[in-house]
Amino acid sequence: MKEPAQTRRERFFVTCAPGLESVLHAEMKALELSKIERQVGGVYFEGGLRDAWRANLWLRTAVRVLMRLARFEATTSDEFYEGVKRIEWARFLRPSGSLAVDAHSSESELDHTLFLAQRAKDAIVDVLRTSGGVRPAVDKEEPDLGVYVHVFRNRVTVLADTSGDSLHKRGWRKYQGRAPLSETLAAAVVLLSEWDQRAPLVDPFCGSATLLVEAGLLARNVAPGLFRSSFGFERWLEHDAAGWSKAREAARKQERATPKLMLRGRDWDPASIAGALENLRSAGLEAHVELQVGAGTDFEFKRGWNAWVVSNLPYGERVADQPAAHKLQRTLGERLRAQCGGYHVGLLGLRGETERNLALPGTRALPLLNGGLECELVVGELPRP
Repeated sequence: MKEPAQTRRERFFVTCAPGLESVLHAEMKALELSKIERQVGGVYFEGGLRDAWRANLWLRTAVRVLMRLARFEATTSDEFYEGVKRIEWARFLRPSGSLAVDAHSSESELDHTLFLAQRAKDAIVDVLRTSGGVRPAVDKEEPDLGVYVHVFRNRVTVLADTSGDSLHKRGWRKYQGRAPLSETLAAAVVLLSEWDQRAPLVDPFCGSATLLVEAGLLARNVAPGLFRSSFGFERWLEHDAAGWSKAREAARKQERATPKLMLRGRDWDPASIAGALENLRSAGLEAHVELQVGAGTDFEFKRGWNAWVVSNLPYGERVADQPAAHKLQRTLGERLRAQCGGYHVGLLGLRGETERNLALPGTRALPLLNGGLECELVVGELPRP
């Protein structure tokens, strides 16, 4: 008797931004996923498709959840083609469906990634092509099945994308703003700050409120995937729609009331504050937030508040802007040292500059990447007076 698709044991690889592997690993451990193994660029686990559902719903720092379909050696085009062709593609895709293939290769005989993607697509199509001439089409925007091929030292790994769109696309964002922090990195910043989810959380440079939203969802135990309209696995041929509906409902019931949750944000741009409020409303957090228009360095930090100050600081990426950014960070550091004994901080800025400019005792700098920018997150508890 064939094992149901939802309970069959599979091997999954959850990807994340470079440097966030330890944070993702901790999340997956808390989610009680099995046989977790940290790697560069992500974390493996074993389980059934229902575990992949939970991973997509709950992981805040994950980018994609990929299901491993096969691993084999290949040094020639024919070996590669035959290896891909042996996979049971009819589990996922009907002949009239659509697919997209993304390929990567390093230190291998087969190193032309566009050719590999085309060859893999040919193998899948040849397996599923019917006598009536029906064959899957290529759709790079919204495929029924996303396939990832990785070749390293002639070892091929073929994976199916259970997520669809990148998981940073939560679904709550209505306002984009100026170069906002990604939702996954914002969640990582909050987690790395070790916020206790009870003390007030303050973002004096809140922009579109990404950090405030992700903090609020964490405090209320809201699964970030609940805002999304769909995931990749929902288009698969063996998808259990009734079981998935029950899983979503079970996740909704885990949300907790937080009547004392206090989120505070400030930004100099009125348009950003209006957009931030729109995002917070979309995430169901407007009752817990207070937003102000004004300079972040003028935020009124209350003595004895023992809040968390968590923010993505202005970087001054252009050379002409760097002196102003450095001055702002030094001014903020002076305010925090003078007024915020007992506070905690999680302040993100450019690597090699931010910790030095802030000069906050009791803190340390964690290296992170924000897109292509080398950054550092200054975290710690400020000494009490």
